[in-house]
Amino acid sequence: MFGVRVRCLGRSVNDSLIHSLQQFFGHHAFRDGQKELVETVLDGQDLLAVMPTGSGKSLGFQLPALLLPGTTLVVSPLISLMKDQVDELNRRGIRSAGLHSALSADERRGLFRLLHSGECRLLYVAPERFASDYFVRTLQEIKVARFVIDEAHCVSEWGHDFRPDYRALRDAAGLCRRSDGRSGRPPMAAFTATATPEVRDDIVHLLGLVEPRVVVAGFDRPNIELSVRPVSGDIEKHQLLPQMVGTGRALVYASTRKKAEAAAETLKAAGIDAAAYHAGLADSERSTVQDRFAAGALRIVCATNAFGMGIDRPDVETVVHLDIPGSLEAYYQEIGRAGRDGRGATATLLWNYVDVKTREFLIDRENEEDAARDGRRPDPAEVARRKELDHRKLRRMVSYADTSSCLRATILRYFGDAGVREPCNSCSNCGRRQPIGDADRLLVRKILSGVARGGERYGRRRIAAMLVGDLEDLPEPLTRLSTTGILRDEPVATVEQWIDALTGAGVLRASDDQYRTLSLTSLGREVMSGKVQDLLIAAPRSRPAPAPRGKRRRLRQEESGGDGESSAIPLTPVVDALRAWRLDEARRNSVAPFVILHDRTLLAIASMLPKSTENLLSIPGIGPAKLASYGDAILSIVATVSASGPRA
Repeated sequence: MFGVRVRCLGRSVNDSLIHSLQQFFGHHAFRDGQKELVETVLDGQDLLAVMPTGSGKSLGFQLPALLLPGTTLVVSPLISLMKDQVDELNRRGIRSAGLHSALSADERRGLFRLLHSGECRLLYVAPERFASDYFVRTLQEIKVARFVIDEAHCVSEWGHDFRPDYRALRDAAGLCRRSDGRSGRPPMAAFTATATPEVRDDIVHLLGLVEPRVVVAGFDRPNIELSVRPVSGDIEKHQLLPQMVGTGRALVYASTRKKAEAAAETLKAAGIDAAAYHAGLADSERSTVQDRFAAGALRIVCATNAFGMGIDRPDVETVVHLDIPGSLEAYYQEIGRAGRDGRGATATLLWNYVDVKTREFLIDRENEEDAARDGRRPDPAEVARRKELDHRKLRRMVSYADTSSCLRATILRYFGDAGVREPCNSCSNCGRRQPIGDADRLLVRKILSGVARGGERYGRRRIAAMLVGDLEDLPEPLTRLSTTGILRDEPVATVEQWIDALTGAGVLRASDDQYRTLSLTSLGREVMSGKVQDLLIAAPRSRPAPAPRGKRRRLRQEESGGDGESSAIPLTPVVDALRAWRLDEARRNSVAPFVILHDRTLLAIASMLPKSTENLLSIPGIGPAKLASYGDAILSIVATVSASGPRA
């Protein structure tokens, strides 16, 4: 993809590297990939390094800074990140400084004197600092050895923590004066732990890297056991939390400040040493929590995603996510703070679909607030585009939480890691792999037949829709197969989960392109034909019990527009009224009733008895379009039936 050029270093230079590595960092040898980074930076070639959290990629620019003339400029997005790294470098005897808003006027003046003296080896700055005319003038007066961008994914809108100020770094680098006296900007090096292939291309283009060496290390952290644990809600989360954090050091991530504080209170009530960390705390409180945790004096931090960047505690044993993160990139970075010492660690996501609504609300609010903070009138089209992008990332995260495939393989495939192996045997889904019974075996064969009948030309969503008979927007060939509607009694989400599980079991294969086209493996063909009966699979966690054969026949009669009664779902007064309304709507629109609403949605409505459109939107199966079309009618039915008698 990009040109690669590496100058071989002489023996004396190599000896100097090892000597400096031992003297300043206490290591006798490089970790995998580190020496390649150091040599590229020393050689003066532009670099993009994508390496897992905890792999020691910071050494790639910190060690060269000791050996190059001038100051290495490091752009870093958070004060906490700068403070942690600057403190650690100075402790090692490497003169470093951080320029940020928390400094007093006297501290800033002292820092600029240090810069002009040429004694500062590394200067950490926030991207916003380049908007200061005084700082830009200072840049032109000091000698810059290398221009380093940490957390480089922030430059891309596809990155999980997009920062508009990162877009100015290309021009900012052009304002710097090279320490070697050559013309042009200093060599640039960009580092990140989380970047999909599309984000990598964005970084190279937007930062203006010239023929960079691109180093992508394996994303796998095999010592971290991955787990997704379904929960019923916040009450169960707080009941589980004290046992989930274990007896060692742990991080607990929550979606909001209030939830982070509640988690800390739950742990303290259980006699566990914990503290909350979020942007709403005073700077002094945040610094105290961070310093105590970094020093090993605090066992557990319950935080929003503001905490953790640059934290290098090697002994974090557990990371718990109380709520679903906004993206797989954010999740991967946060769980990567566990197990940095190479010992076994666990990362658990407590999964409740209701939490997705909270995250969607935060996405909408944050995008609108970000637009307003720019000091200009927000562009509605731009705000809408950003929202859609963030919602798309969230949907990818939901797919991870909801999958029956190997969790590790799901993450590695997302990041384009070539070393994907299934099963990993160290995630909760692989741990659930067990033989399937006769009923599930028949369902599996029907799914495989659907893929085969479809010519192995379609992805998961369309195959599942075809199998349950949801014909809206389907390609015409899929609407008239012998397998069309063969699983009409199953929720489409359940069929999609089974497809994931079959992919994870090596029965189905998904193409590596964006379409993820399904095809049968040789094992899959033997399972479909009945030649293979024994199959280990992580079946979906819950699946509605199939209706008796006679009742299924009556359900099909109703869906074809007949007047037969359906007994596929319990007949409570609310369900009965909703079912009658659904049948009327289906006849009026000349569609099958399940196209209006699935049985599972009727059951959820009868269970929750929603009183507002907000309540309705929290029910699976009710999206904005369904709400606009049927929301008023549903609320009216629920209110009328509920008022007429006791809830069945």
